[in-house]
Amino acid sequence: MAGGTGRAPRATLITVAPTGAETAKADCPALPVTLDELVATAVACEAAGAAVVHVHVRGADTRPTLDPVVLRDTVDALRERTSLVVQLSTGGSVRDGYDARLAVLDAQPDACSLTTGTVDFGDDVFLNPWPFVSELYRRSQDAGVVPEFELFDLGHVERLHRLLDGHGAPHGGHVHCDLVMGVPGGMPGTAAALVAAVQALPQGATWSATGIGRTTLPVALAALSAGGHLRVGMEDTLSFGPRRPVRDNAELVERAARLAELAQRPAMAPAEARGMLGIEDRTTAIQGGAR
Repeated sequence: MAGGTGRAPRATLITVAPTGAETAKADCPALPVTLDELVATAVACEAAGAAVVHVHVRGADTRPTLDPVVLRDTVDALRERTSLVVQLSTGGSVRDGYDARLAVLDAQPDACSLTTGTVDFGDDVFLNPWPFVSELYRRSQDAGVVPEFELFDLGHVERLHRLLDGHGAPHGGHVHCDLVMGVPGGMPGTAAALVAAVQALPQGATWSATGIGRTTLPVALAALSAGGHLRVGMEDTLSFGPRRPVRDNAELVERAARLAELAQRPAMAPAEARGMLGIEDRTTAIQGGAR
């Protein structure tokens, strides 16, 4: 489904975002912050139906970091233990500088997030000025990293069109977006907002939707009914239901996979996700002498 038209896909791409950069380990002991915890989470989530893992990393102090060694070690460990598409966040935290965010690509993930515009983020501001967005996009093309365009508002969709018009198609040739909904300061987590955003997307694009907090289930149901894909995880919600904390990330993936089955669009395997997103198997490429 693209630009609000088209046939719904036969399977559902499920992305898990297990950690994020906002929640402290002290406030949520179940949050995976060490490398061992993250890898164990990824293994469990792949078994539950995830095909992509969206990764924020933490340092030894459990606080968010963009340390290049930690990033590279994380990518290598996830590749060794799972078949998941490894997508690194280039957003980091709202306090990370532009140079550090650009350097995320040096860890050679399969994919990266790429937010196309600035957005209020609760009491903070997530800064993505046009020169930075353009540079990040050009570098992703040069590095052979497939971007997922993170869209927090309708203005970000316009920015996406501008980016594609100015710099051409992403590496792999396919445009995939994630509609991030329900962030205080961004678009609301409603079916009406989702439909408006989807209708404005570039023709041929595929898309996932993320509902933050209480919007998790409404957004997931709206996305499946409109032919979209799903992102879930403890980065986006710590509640499974009223007064019921999330047990772990696999629980959220399991629920998403059940919803996908009910929609008669079962969870997509990682290999199928790579084909849809235009992502090469880097392990095979390296063994074959390619970049």
